[in-house]
Amino acid sequence: ENIAFGVDPMTGIPFSDKSKVIAGLLQIFFGFFGAGRFYTGHTGLAIAQIAVSWFTCGIGALWPIVDGIMMFAGKVTDAQGRPLRDGT
Repeated sequence: ENIAFGVDPMTGIPFSDKSKVIAGLLQIFFGFFGAGRFYTGHTGLAIAQIAVSWFTCGIGALWPIVDGIMMFAGKVTDAQGRPLRDGT
């Protein structure tokens, strides 16, 4: 296990090597392309966000914005289920 970034004091799970700040910014600004989800390793969700945004002519781009806010709030994990770390 990688504990280079510490351990979540509430759960004891090691923090991800992925940053919640970078993930959130990627998701808010480039979420139409699933960038934040590709960054965290959630390829399926990233492709779904691209498809929804495209098929709804951009209206579906609200999903990535809300998702980016959830990343900043620490409610999103990486693909291995580890909480995203603070900082960049």
